[in-house]
Amino acid sequence: MPSFTKDPLLPENRILAALPRQEQERLLPHLEQVRLLTGQQLYESGEAIRYAYFPESALIALLSVTEDGATVEVGLVGNEGMLGIPILLKSEAMPYRTIVQGPGSTRRMKASFLQEEFNRCGPFHDLLLRYLHVLITQLSQAGVCNRFHTIEQRLCRWLLAAQDRIKATELQFTQESLSQMLGTDRTSVTETASTLQKAGLIRYSRGHITILDREGLAAAACECHAIIKKEFDRLFRA
Repeated sequence: MPSFTKDPLLPENRILAALPRQEQERLLPHLEQVRLLTGQQLYESGEAIRYAYFPESALIALLSVTEDGATVEVGLVGNEGMLGIPILLKSEAMPYRTIVQGPGSTRRMKASFLQEEFNRCGPFHDLLLRYLHVLITQLSQAGVCNRFHTIEQRLCRWLLAAQDRIKATELQFTQESLSQMLGTDRTSVTETASTLQKAGLIRYSRGHITILDREGLAAAACECHAIIKKEFDRLFRA
């Protein structure tokens, strides 16, 4: 089970941080700080949504699951976003399996309270709608990426997206978690990671990835990462 702590500091999530200070302080009592662990499943596809999550340092993956149990990543949520968009659309279920890919803290809010706040049509409402647009862009781009781009391009894109959210060059991802994200087998993940390592872009060993050359990684990635990041920066420009 998640562990809870009371933290008087304002949230580090970028949606919450973009709110006026008065709004932040008003919402803070309704935002529990939770510590998430790698591999923790927050929701299964079709499961009722009880809470929305606003990650601070945690990284959460949205996985589409086939009838035979195969998975592929369709979205990634970190400190830029929120897990629980269906709540805003008055849907009671999560359409994707959601797995914690990077441990860390998150703020969580009861679904019923989030719906009430969204219906107030204030600053929080506007920011959530902006993020909804970004998430739609991310989900639609994932379809393009998984259909047309190579495993190497997709792995580069995924590592860039993870680093954007974690803000570190040292990443911890197992072969199994990467294969789930990319919708491929572990052998292909190992071979692709080895190719990137030989190119001097990363160092990879037993699930530990060090990004050595971000510019080179960006050059080797498909255009999907840049498209999504540009859209977020455009809508959340300070």
